[in-house]
Amino acid sequence: MTVMKTSMRNFFAHKGRMALSAVAVLLSVGFVCGTLVFTDTMNTTFDKLFAATSSDVTVSAKGASDTGETTSDNGKPPVMPASVLDKVREAQGVKSAEGTVFSTSVTVVDADKDSLSPSSGAPTIVGSWNANDARTMKITSGTAPQGSGQVMIDADTADKHHLKLGDEIGVISAVGTHTAKISGIAAFQVTNPGAAIFYLDTKTAQQSLVGESNVYTNVNVTAATGVTDAQLKTNVAAELGGDYKVQTAKETADANRADVGDFLNVMKYAMLGFAGIAFLVGIFLIINTFSMLVAQRTREIGLMRAIGSSRRQVNRSVLVEALLLGVVGSVLGVGAGVGLAVGLMKLMSMTGMNLSTDDLTVAWTTPVIGLALGVIVTVLAAYLPARRAGKVSPMAALRDAGAPADAKAGAIRAVLGLLLTGAGGYCLYLTSAADKASEGSLWLGLGVVLSLIGFVVIGPLLAGAVVRVLGAVILRAFGPVGRMAERNALRNPRRTGATGAALMIGLALVACLSVVGSSMVASATDQLDKTVGTDFIIQSDSGQLMTPQAVQAIKKTPGLERVTEYKWTKADFTTPDGKTLDGTAITAADPSYATDLRTETVAGQLTDAYKPGSMSVHETFAKDHGIHLGSKIAVAFDNGSTARLTVRAITSSDVVIDQGAMYTSIATLKKYVPADKLPLDSLVFATAKDGQQDAAYKSLKTSLHDYPQYTVRDQTDYKQALKDQIGQLLNLIYGLLALAIVVAVLGVVNTLALSVVERTREIGLMRAIGLSRRQLRRMIRMESVVIALFGALLGLGLGMGWGATAQQLLALEGLNVLEIPWPTIIGVFIGSAFVGLLAALVPAFRAGRMNVLNAIATE
Repeated sequence: MTVMKTSMRNFFAHKGRMALSAVAVLLSVGFVCGTLVFTDTMNTTFDKLFAATSSDVTVSAKGASDTGETTSDNGKPPVMPASVLDKVREAQGVKSAEGTVFSTSVTVVDADKDSLSPSSGAPTIVGSWNANDARTMKITSGTAPQGSGQVMIDADTADKHHLKLGDEIGVISAVGTHTAKISGIAAFQVTNPGAAIFYLDTKTAQQSLVGESNVYTNVNVTAATGVTDAQLKTNVAAELGGDYKVQTAKETADANRADVGDFLNVMKYAMLGFAGIAFLVGIFLIINTFSMLVAQRTREIGLMRAIGSSRRQVNRSVLVEALLLGVVGSVLGVGAGVGLAVGLMKLMSMTGMNLSTDDLTVAWTTPVIGLALGVIVTVLAAYLPARRAGKVSPMAALRDAGAPADAKAGAIRAVLGLLLTGAGGYCLYLTSAADKASEGSLWLGLGVVLSLIGFVVIGPLLAGAVVRVLGAVILRAFGPVGRMAERNALRNPRRTGATGAALMIGLALVACLSVVGSSMVASATDQLDKTVGTDFIIQSDSGQLMTPQAVQAIKKTPGLERVTEYKWTKADFTTPDGKTLDGTAITAADPSYATDLRTETVAGQLTDAYKPGSMSVHETFAKDHGIHLGSKIAVAFDNGSTARLTVRAITSSDVVIDQGAMYTSIATLKKYVPADKLPLDSLVFATAKDGQQDAAYKSLKTSLHDYPQYTVRDQTDYKQALKDQIGQLLNLIYGLLALAIVVAVLGVVNTLALSVVERTREIGLMRAIGLSRRQLRRMIRMESVVIALFGALLGLGLGMGWGATAQQLLALEGLNVLEIPWPTIIGVFIGSAFVGLLAALVPAFRAGRMNVLNAIATE
């Protein structure tokens, strides 16, 4: 009970000093709980949607995926003959059955040809209005579509794009473009996660999405009273035989849930990873806080020991303070996490993914996990300071506050830090020497962990040398004030090292990712310059295939020297070693593709692969299956017959563009696949006549004006698009890392605040002998800046080393260019100085307001 009273008294006596540590715990726990609540809410939203939209039993074509999405390489959804509907209705236990048609391989545009697709990446779905949809959608204005000139739109899409009844829209599919006017607007009865949905009548949907009547993509079956879904599935499957896919409502929902769940899990664990980084940074803040509090209470602890307190009681007293800190910070963090989840939902709504707070899901495990993490991490972080407090002797009550440094512990720390750093460096060396990326990635992960821990442990040893250099370069210019700031930073290397390490972790990751991202862009750009011999690349950003009409429009464009078609399909390969490889990808292109993409070969000439009955394979595939020039491979094309193709070229596997591709000619593909089963072009390359690039670029855009689903890019556009994609990913990661950096800044603030308290008497004496308030504040700001720059130097140096090593792994995948983004690195370093200035504002202000006489009288 005495220990508890003492801990409570100390905790509330220093509640101001504990506040920033509590904020660090709050932020870290809040991020973890917010992530869990947000992902659980998304799961709940999708579960409700899938449960509501699934019919008792769904029948679809064999070629359809489990989630019902389009899988055909002709741009059309897999379909079944209308006769299937009649057979299903004859099955025992069927109450009703309805044939439907839908497709996700579509682009919908308004009258100005602007896309109506979601910006969040959610699908655009065009389908026939049916009874199953009527259960989940409520028509809020107008009527359901009747006839080819009408279309109904979901209310969210209508609101977003300011559409109203009577507005004209265009549905662009592999069949062509169908225009209709909005006849109705329907609202979701469950939360819409962001999909844009358009409804046509059944006949119009068949013609505009598939190009033929009397076909369906799905048959929705409703069970009669007393018939279970499983019984109904068995009856329907028996009636149809094994030619179609039959799923119960649960199976359909589970397939959809698994598809979405993969994405949600990646997002969840990535966000939790960044929360872990914030926790790691918070540990340094907590260690610093308790270390300084223990040092400042040395005399008090010595008196406690002198009057009979045991080491265990002193140790326990500090740990109980940490427990109180962890509980307070964690409880507040759980509440903040729920608020963060709601904020993320609002943010997602702004990007087009609608999530309703009605579905907010807070599982009982979420607060338990948050509280457990926060309390355990805080108590563990306080263990070393508590152990140090327990070692304070009763004689310490006779000395000035502040325990002397343990020289033996410092030497052991230095040796351990050097060993860990050396081991990490050796692992990074093994990474760069690896022959396979899979092997090197293991060494890279181990090297990153060991070198990071090594730098943390060795931080106090590095602080002395680095701070002196920074002081000579930056602080000496400020005269005596600058020298005092330098000495203050050097006074306690362990504290400076721990404070700088907190900032080091976040900046090391920023530097590493910047190097990797810049190297990826530079390598891809280099590959484009070396290998791409065409002027223009035309494709759909949403993955929609090229329609024959669009390809013809490209070919008719004036100013073009050649147009190259590029198709992708699957086939079953039987290799010379007797193995059969199902569903292997093969690329069919015009012979001019060998010029448009100058792919390196290790045997033969790529142009020969486009001769009749010929193909190429990549180097790894050839080695795995004993293939050489002249080998025969039996290729059973999807929707076609089997060909025996001769290998005329073996391409290098050390490329970025079309890595692992195997080529044949379109003429060969046409010989073995019927014309009506041929896959559509994935993309098209176009090359302008000499000196007519600019004119051809404009002409191509004009030619494709009626095909807004496709984008024309020259090489400059393509490089910029690649850079933008990687840049957006990096910006997202930087945003998540910002949490760790914010916690690190709190650590700097806390260190300075406690340092000011520790030096109260010293500050009073300096003020008494003539140091002005302005000089005092400048001294504290300079101390903060040098600590921040110390952490930045370690972090940026370590991060660039990680990034350069990671690039060596990328080189094994063909990304050979290492590029250091110096503007980013320099900008982050300069920004760290401003972080230091910002962190020092409050401590410097408080120090400047101290009463001189009271400060001198402080014990």
